[in-house]
This record gives sequence, structure tokens and C-alpha cells, in this order.
Amino acid sequence: MRKTRTEGIGSLIQQYLRETGLETPLNEHRVIQAWSTVAGPVMAKYTLDLKIYNQVLFVQVSSAAVRNELMMRRTELVARLNAQAGAQVITQIVLR
Repeated sequence: MRKTRTEGIGSLIQQYLRETGLETPLNEHRVIQAWSTVAGPVMAKYTLDLKIYNQVLFVQVSSAAVRNELMMRRTELVARLNAQAGAQVITQIVLR
């Protein structure tokens, strides 16, 4: 007898992650890892700490000039970080 309904391994893994509650932490990790790529190496060099809490990315920056530049690019950064993660992980960025 042949099985009529088959699923790909990728969709099964995605379903497992969703059911076990591991999808959100994995996506948050993807956003944090993508920060240096999306923000650029110069901006990433002045970034001290990144945390995500309630869909808000908190970024601690060591330079006022870099903070000002990131402030102007916040909307673009949110869209690009979410695109890198493949899901809507963050809704805003708070710079400290």
C-alpha cells in the first residue's frame, strides 16, 4: 500500500519547532546573528549588546554618532532583520 500524503522534511521540522515553542527563540537568535550583516560592519563594531524582549530589539551603542545614524535607519533595519529571519520577529528597535 502506498502512502498518498507525504510531507517534506523542512515542513515537518518547522511544525515540530512551532509545537514545542522553539520557533520564536530560534527566530530571535537569527535576528541577533544577522545584525552585523544588516547594520554593516562599522555599525556592528560600535554595538555593545543586543536583546529582544516582547518583539522589541534593544541595542546598546557606544557612540552617539552611530546611535544617530541607526535612529534614522530604524524602519529599514526592522524590515531587513525580519526578512533575514524569515518571519516577523521584531516590530521596533530601541537604541540606548
